[in-house]
Amino acid sequence: MLFSFEELRGYQIRAADGDIGSVDDVLFEDTTSTVRYLVVETGSWLFGRKVLLAAAALGPVEHEARAITTGLTTRQVKDSPSVDADQPVSRQQEEALHSYYDWPPYWSGAPALGLAPYWGGVGLAPPPADDPVEREVAEIQHQRGDPHLRSAREVIGYYVAATDGDIGHVEDLLVDDADWMTRHLVIDTRNWLPGRKVLVDPDRLRSVDWAERHILLDMGRGEVESSPEFDRSLITARG
Repeated sequence: MLFSFEELRGYQIRAADGDIGSVDDVLFEDTTSTVRYLVVETGSWLFGRKVLLAAAALGPVEHEARAITTGLTTRQVKDSPSVDADQPVSRQQEEALHSYYDWPPYWSGAPALGLAPYWGGVGLAPPPADDPVEREVAEIQHQRGDPHLRSAREVIGYYVAATDGDIGHVEDLLVDDADWMTRHLVIDTRNWLPGRKVLVDPDRLRSVDWAERHILLDMGRGEVESSPEFDRSLITARG
């Protein structure tokens, strides 16, 4: 089933012995379009602390109840390694989190839950092991924020351009709850085609300028105009 990221915000995360909190954001990997973590706002019971939960470790999404269950306990979550979810997450922090929960590391080369397109071809092959410069760069990224983990809240609002002109901005992301893959971007074209919102697949992204908050598609305006129109009532039917 496809669901809207904007609707996912606020879903309750239920542990084996009580509620953990509500979904505040998701972090997806821009090289695969895979949601890797849910950012959970724990509220007053953990003094407003935000925690990361691996999407692959969660149970089914209960859309009618607006809830997601997990086999974790509230004590496990309370004692988990602290991660500042408002800052880029480093690979060291991910390693500590996965080690604590005994989650398989997705970066180890094991197959993902499904295949997905690259976000504008920004995915790169791993550097040669014998290249000292690339090893140094990899170590810096290991200690700092992972450049491939992106916040969905951050992407909402990015300007979008076709090959022949601006078309609008990202209003939402549609995610498949079967494998946590981002399947479509919802583009609001109100500055160009008033009242229309269209669906664009991630594999149509030519490039993403994360610093300038700008996305360039490999589509012309004519193709965008003929793209499927977003109809919120048909989200489940499109899954």
